Amino acid sequence: MITVLSGGTGTPKLLQGIKEIIKAKDLTVIVNTLENNYFSGVYVSADVDTVMYTLCDLINDKTWYGRVDDTFYTHEVLEELGFHETLRIGDKDRALKIQKTELLKEYSLQDVVKIQKNALGIESTILPMSNTQPHVTIDTDEGMLSFHDFLITRQSKPHVNDVIYSPVEAADGVIESIENSDTVIIGPSNPITSINPIINMPGVKKALKNVYVTSVSPFISNNAISGPASKFMMAKGYSNDCVGVASIYKDFLNHYIINNTDDKYKHIIENEIPKVSLENIILKTMEDKIKLAKMILE
Repeated sequence: MITVLSGGTGTPKLLQGIKEIIKAKDLTVIVNTLENNYFSGVYVSADVDTVMYTLCDLINDKTWYGRVDDTFYTHEVLEELGFHETLRIGDKDRALKIQKTELLKEYSLQDVVKIQKNALGIESTILPMSNTQPHVTIDTDEGMLSFHDFLITRQSKPHVNDVIYSPVEAADGVIESIENSDTVIIGPSNPITSINPIINMPGVKKALKNVYVTSVSPFISNNAISGPASKFMMAKGYSNDCVGVASIYKDFLNHYIINNTDDKYKHIIENEIPKVSLENIILKTMEDKIKLAKMILE
């Protein structure tokens, strides 16, 4: 059994490789829910939906958000009517979100995700990290901003002083999934707003210390693979590189994979992590994704 801790951009690329080499029923993905919120009257769980679409080959892998070949008629009509959507939601993707919104009136988030992933023919287990929505605030030089205001409206431009979010309890099965895994993989997602919210839930770090954990760096040199991870890392007092990420995961990480051009960091990280490997982590092709997945699992 393999368990992956995932956000919504970097890790799904790796999932595309993993799902090609292991049986679907042997894979569990625990997904960040920090960014979940309501937009245009529907509940948006962007990272969860991205993982679902990835596992059933419907993901728009140009944006890593929404479905491939979607249409945007509803969005366009809303614009014509003078309603500006904070998020540009596709029509097919909106249908999934409408169903999720309605189901949440009767079921927990993890039960809703199970209903939807089964409807999409996904045999793997997908677990939202929590059924409770964390409250997140970005402290910036423009004041306190919601995560989506910072990310979308302000396009991640303000200087970040701190990232603050409330602790939540893990969803049913999260701790057990980690404990029962042959290995846990932490994908190259934003360590502050995608992975830290998962590992800081009560019981998660303890469970991670008792299994073999591999992580893929979300940085190449001091450049984040995606998103505002550099700003968030520096705001929390970490260096914005693979060394900073290692310091976050050092209490439980057994194997750390950094890019093959970052050999200058290897000896520094080896003081904290038992095994450090240099590999190509720039996952441009399916061959790249499968090769890295095989390396991790073998």
